[in-house]
Amino acid sequence: MHINTKCIQAGYNPANGEPRVVPIVQSTTYKYETAGAMGDLFDLKASGFFYTRLANPTVDAVEQKLAALEGGVGAVLTSSGQAASMYSVLNICKAGDHVISSSAIYGGTFNLFNKTLRDLGIDFTFVSPDSTEEELAAAFKENTKCVFAETVSNPSLDVVDIELFANVAHAHGVPLIIDNTFATPINCRPFEFGADIVVHSTSKYLDGHACALGGVVIDSGNFNWDNGKFLMLTTPDETYHGVTYTQSFGNAAYITKLRTHLMRDMGCMMSPQNAFYLNLGLETLFLRMERHVSNATKVAEFLEGQMATGKITWVNYPGLKSNPKYELARKLMPAGSCGVVSFGVKGGREGAIKFMEGLKIAAIVTHVADARTCVLHPASTTHRQLSDSELEACGVSPDLIRFSVGIEYIDDIIDDIKQALDKIEG
Repeated sequence: MHINTKCIQAGYNPANGEPRVVPIVQSTTYKYETAGAMGDLFDLKASGFFYTRLANPTVDAVEQKLAALEGGVGAVLTSSGQAASMYSVLNICKAGDHVISSSAIYGGTFNLFNKTLRDLGIDFTFVSPDSTEEELAAAFKENTKCVFAETVSNPSLDVVDIELFANVAHAHGVPLIIDNTFATPINCRPFEFGADIVVHSTSKYLDGHACALGGVVIDSGNFNWDNGKFLMLTTPDETYHGVTYTQSFGNAAYITKLRTHLMRDMGCMMSPQNAFYLNLGLETLFLRMERHVSNATKVAEFLEGQMATGKITWVNYPGLKSNPKYELARKLMPAGSCGVVSFGVKGGREGAIKFMEGLKIAAIVTHVADARTCVLHPASTTHRQLSDSELEACGVSPDLIRFSVGIEYIDDIIDDIKQALDKIEG
């Protein structure tokens, strides 16, 4: 099936007389006739549902859909995008290990890596998203276990060369984890460019309506874990009576361990209700992304035209031909990148605040990438905890405005920007 059809049809195939819409199975537990059948589930000898922290029919259907959309062998939904990013690393890293990450990532993810996971004993090296093969290779250590980057970074909109990062990671025997939240599988499928694991904050475009927090980790099934670096996957897990994930689950070893180990011990499972909302959003994802990209391109072009007035000082959008990452973006995302535009206005931080407060349609919210146009000043909100040098490394200038273009009528969006700019002196 075409990916647009998969948005609607994948993951759930009702039998005769069953609900046509994915039902909400609002139950924490499931009945079995024998203790032996339940025991086989706990020993990973049989598949099935026995506790919703590990698996639930509603959640399972949406996981299957997301795996199909990205082209993976399996997926695990989490309670938030932060949980997905955390699990993707903790699944193969422990105290004493090292991770290489692009510096141009969401501020919450940067803090997760630079503070919380460092406190747990995992070391991080942050590199430029524009790193050459030589620069990226120089960051590797003997204990490096993975490389992490965002397809299109939030909010700096840097486009990472997935193929380059994947090739260098593989040359050093480690996987590449890509956060594909902004591009979505409609506009970019990182596995096709060499990525091994994909994560999303499903709260963004995949949901599309700002209704339900969530995240997902998706396994390509392509990485060879049996190379001596990932003993957690290739040696017996005594907490499951000595099961070895690579032997028992083949190319689904990574995602099986994430579910049966991390989700068992740490929770962070998505609720059935939120999975139901997410599935409704996924059914229109391909339609919405077309409009998001179309609207954002027109907004970016309008803002670029306003630079002559002096009120707009710079514009960054991968879909602009003037953007230095335009050709790379076209290669990775031929249908367009995302609906987010970043730009600066006259007056720096104060000018940014004045502009945002003058908007009438676009709302100031701590969110991005849903049907409604919204706006935020990252330096004073999502990236507030970062130092000036860390902000610079993330590509977040003090005057940066993150403008998430919704699917409203484009003339109304542009008129809203015009009247807000009119409040700024030329």
